[in-house]
Amino acid sequence: MGKTVNKSILLGHVGKDPEIHVLQSDNTVANFTLATNDFYRDKMGESHETTEWHNLVAFGRTAEVVRDYVQKGSRIYVEGKLRTRSWDDRETGQKKYRTEIVILDLTLLSFNNGNGNGAGYGGENGNGARHVQQSNAQQHSEPDYAYSEQSGDLSDIPF
Repeated sequence: MGKTVNKSILLGHVGKDPEIHVLQSDNTVANFTLATNDFYRDKMGESHETTEWHNLVAFGRTAEVVRDYVQKGSRIYVEGKLRTRSWDDRETGQKKYRTEIVILDLTLLSFNNGNGNGAGYGGENGNGARHVQQSNAQQHSEPDYAYSEQSGDLSDIPF
């Protein structure tokens, strides 16, 4: 079988404060949304803007950085991979799906950590941005996915 690629690159603003959970395996998980905008002109030459919302999830050290430095309105750059998970809704029994981007590389372009200095992680890239990357071990092994944002029950998702 030939090589395949599953990579997403986004630059946008965080839509709401991240939700942070600690799994039974002591792995930290951060869930949040990111807005990206697209601009276009219609046939009449009028300018329009559309917003696309992306579901993001971070694990381990990256989730801890998200917890400490990312909030609603933060501008971030992420690289990750698409993942779709499914589960059976407890109330209706229907199969539900959620597509999200698992963050492998995070750069904070604007942030506030409460004391204004943004110190404590990654390296500064010369323009005030901070960069965090998952370790190779975290990049190539799947984290504990026994977590369900929809139900609040960690055992609801079978993988």
